[in-house]
Order: sequence, then C-alpha cells, then structure tokens
Amino acid sequence: MAYVIIGNGIASLGAIDGIRKYDRKTPITVIGAENTAAYGKPLTSYLLAGRISPERLSMRPDDYYKGKNVNLKLATYIVKVDLESRELQTSEGERIPFEKLLLATGGKPYVPQIKGLVGDDVYNFTAAKDAYRLIESVKDLKRAVVIGGGLIGIKAAESLYNRGVEVAVVETRERILPLAYDEDAAGLISRRVEEAGMLVRCGVSGKEIVRDKQGRLRGILLDDKSFLEADAIVIAIGVVSNTELAEQAGIEVDKGVVVDDNMFTGKEGVYAAGDVAQARDVIFDKDKVVPIWSNAYTQGYYAGRNMAGNKSAYPGTMSMSSISFFGMPTISVGEVNPAPDNSEYEIYTFFDERKHSYRKLVFKKDRLVGYVLVGDIDFAGMYTSFIKFKFKVDADARKRLSEGEPDVLMWPDEFFNKAWNPESK
Repeated sequence: MAYVIIGNGIASLGAIDGIRKYDRKTPITVIGAENTAAYGKPLTSYLLAGRISPERLSMRPDDYYKGKNVNLKLATYIVKVDLESRELQTSEGERIPFEKLLLATGGKPYVPQIKGLVGDDVYNFTAAKDAYRLIESVKDLKRAVVIGGGLIGIKAAESLYNRGVEVAVVETRERILPLAYDEDAAGLISRRVEEAGMLVRCGVSGKEIVRDKQGRLRGILLDDKSFLEADAIVIAIGVVSNTELAEQAGIEVDKGVVVDDNMFTGKEGVYAAGDVAQARDVIFDKDKVVPIWSNAYTQGYYAGRNMAGNKSAYPGTMSMSSISFFGMPTISVGEVNPAPDNSEYEIYTFFDERKHSYRKLVFKKDRLVGYVLVGDIDFAGMYTSFIKFKFKVDADARKRLSEGEPDVLMWPDEFFNKAWNPESK
C-alpha cells in the first residue's frame, strides 16, 4: 500500500504523524509545490519584519522526513488526480501511483478585481516566497499600500512598518478585522495601529493601479476617487480553498472539499485536510472551511489515522485567532458576532480604554460559545476549555466568567477528576 499526500504544509505534518502512529513501515510520499520543507506560514510576517531568521520558519528538524520514511518531492506540481487508474500526474508528465491519498492543497491567494493589478511591485502575502520578495525590495521602498484589513493584512502592514516603510491599509468593509473580531475590539486595535503611525482606510476599495509611462508604479486609485501613493502594493486579503484538483477528479466540493467526520471525501481511499477541507465546526454545528493553522494540523492527524485504518472521528473545527498587534495581545475564539436581534444569545462586555483592555463573552442558552480578549489574555485557555468541551454554565458560573474569574474548579466534577486525577475511580 502507498500513501500519497498532495501538499506540504501543516496538515501534511499532521497526516504523517497520524499515519505513523499506526503504520510505521508503509512508505509515504509527500508532494509539495514550493521548494522548501514544511514551514510555519504564520511566521512569515515575523520574517518580513526581520524578527526571526529563515531557519526559524522550519517546522521539523532536517532528519524528520527520513526518520518517518517519507519521500519528499518538492517543487512538484500535480496537474491531475486520476481516481480510476489510482495515479497522479505531474506537470512534467511523471505518474505517481497511490492507494490512499490525502488532499492537503491548502488555500490560494484571493485576488481582488482591481484594474492593472498584474505587474511589477505588486505582491501577494500568503507564502514564504512572498516575504522573501518583499525583503529583497524593502530597502528601496518608501511607501506601501496593503490591500486587506484582516489578520494577514494588518500583520503584513505592521511588518513593513517595522522595516521603516510608510504604510496605508485599505479595507473594503467598514472596519478592520471584520471576521475575526467584534466592532469594539477592532476599534481598539485600529487605534493602536493608527497611533503607531499607519494610515487605515475602511469602507473603500481599490479601483485601479496607476503607473507612469515607463510602467513604474505610482500608487492606487480608490473607488472614492482618492489616491494613495505607493512604491509597492501588497495583496493580503487571505486565501480561498485550492479545490481545482478535487473538482477535476469529480470529488464533491462546496466552499471546500466536503469531508465527513473521518476526513473522508466519499471517494475510495481519498481524504482531505487543512485549508482545502470543509469540516464540522463545533460552535456552529455545520461544515465550514476554517483556515486556522492548529485546525489544519489536527485535521491532517485524524485523516492520517483513518488512512492507516484506525477509524477516528475528527473532534471538530473551532475558529480561533490569537495574535499581537504592535505589542497588543489579542485572542478571539468561537462565535463573537452573533446577530443582534437573536434572543438566544447573551453578551457580556468589559472595556477599559485607558488600559487598552477589553473582554467580551458570548453565551448561547446555557453555554459559552465565543469570547474576545484584548490586552489581558491570561485566562484565554480557561475560557477556551468551556467552549471546546461544551460545559454547561449556570447563572453563578456565567457571572464569574463574565467578571474575568474563570477557574478549573468550575469544571464539571467528572471532567475535573478525569483531567487532574486520571487514575481515580
């Protein structure tokens, strides 16, 4: 039997670990389009900022793949998945047989419809190669415009700012971080970003990239007819699932590749994990694509276990963002923006603008389903446990949680004893 994994990101590492837990001998082939072994994509902004060296990007030691009996094929592009012949075809015409296949193709950059976007001095920001391109150019940059005010965009902007570049952020929606954070938290973060010296433009979109007669970049025209000068345009809106191979192979695709609780696609021997997979979300109780690093590893791990014959249900995806903006720590978990007219939800907030501290807890019926912390994030793990394990919360517990006083003694007795006294009966 041959295991083949398309994609060499964090989901592939999870799959290797999952397979090897139950099958230590059967060869695994991992095929990656990039020319480097798996690395930490969330670290690319720190690489761009000059805060870490390229060596720090690596996720595993050099001997990891050899020790796991993995054949790593880098800079290799798969152009076809043939389910009938059980073969993959590369762009060079090579055919690679498989018996168990994992699609871990991740996401591809979302590219907005802006006139003149293709050309010199326009960059994506989703991979290490993008950071390296910007690092090579940054010494000649005075001004940059970052398109996208989400997590990736703000961190890209911060990294360029730390390199001495004057930065403006353009976000189509009415505020930055519209998906991961609520309005109050986003406002607090936005003020920190602007106080640092960056320009933030919300509620506008890029209309046209402007160049001079020699083709040199001059800036970007926005749809409100304002103009931002720039020596570089960075597209950092995020990614969409890279489902092309799955679609060509006749595998069911919605927002991502549709999988069941075993990460199985419905096609014999074929699984999917990571940013390409549409898996069960434990908060919303429906299948979603949640492009979160930790989820990708866990999905890969459970896919690997199932590929190796150990039938294991993936515990479910949980939306989570934990990141620092100009030294301000933040975390957002679960459902943080429920519809304001939905009476099933109760929301508790605490806001100390002077201390740059914010706390929001979202309850649905008798459970905590989401929270946001800005500034003081010490109890994030405790809040997450209440969401992850779906602990019921009575009125007293709700009050203590809302006042910022979570405690392990609030866990159900059975769960507490299992966690802290595993040998107790």
